[in-house]
Parts: sequence; structure tokens; C-alpha cells
Amino acid sequence: MRRDPLDTCVSCFSLLFSGTQPFAYDLGELGRYFRGYEKVMEHWHQVLPPDVLIDVRYEDLVDDLEGTARRALGHCGLDWEEACRDFHDTKRAVRTASQMQVREPVYRRSIGSWRRYAEFLDPLAQALGLDLPALLAKK
Repeated sequence: MRRDPLDTCVSCFSLLFSGTQPFAYDLGELGRYFRGYEKVMEHWHQVLPPDVLIDVRYEDLVDDLEGTARRALGHCGLDWEEACRDFHDTKRAVRTASQMQVREPVYRRSIGSWRRYAEFLDPLAQALGLDLPALLAKK
């Protein structure tokens, strides 16, 4: 799953993780950590056969949950089930930082959420190599 780097990092920064995630509490370090993740993924895309990995954009999933989920499942050789679309109806225990979100349908409110905190994000944007004023100018 790939998501906008600013949205991803702001989400991580806003959480108090139960394990040791010290990189998540410093915006500059978080940006460098994310860049490291991107380099690792670039490596795997270069050395593995082209049909091994699939990139799924979070924003595409939000725009078309069923179509995007079907594509990912197909890549893994799995069949579609209605529970994939209705994941929020599950009664099983959830023990992740997103435990509240998995109890509701997919929503758009997290896309572009970094914009609310833009005035504080210079260290993150610099570490990610992003031009924050240019991004803010885009709608």
C-alpha cells in the first residue's frame, strides 16, 4: 500500500505506538525513515520479477474499494469475497493503531489531512525532499 508521504508521516506522528517507534516522534527523522522505506521498495522492485510485487495506492483504494481490492486479490491468486468490501462489519478483535478506523467503511477524510498542519511540517517536507509551498498551491 502506498499513500501520500505527507499523509502517511503525519498519521504516524499523531499516534502513540505501543512498541518502540522512536523515528515516529521527530518529523525530520520520520521523513528520513520514510525515504529509507522508499529506497528499500525501489530495491525490491528492481531485483524481483515484475509480477511479484504489486503497488496499491491508498487514494485509489478510497476512490474504488472493490475494483482496487479485486486487483490486489487477483494478483495474489485469491478470490473476491463480499467481506472484503464489508470489512468494517467484522466482529473479530483488532489490535492495531487503526482499530477505530477498521470499524467504519472507507472514507476520504484522511486524504490531504497533512494540510491542516502544514505550518509545522517544514522539517518533514525537507527530509522527504518535497517543496511544501508548491504542494500547498495545488488543490
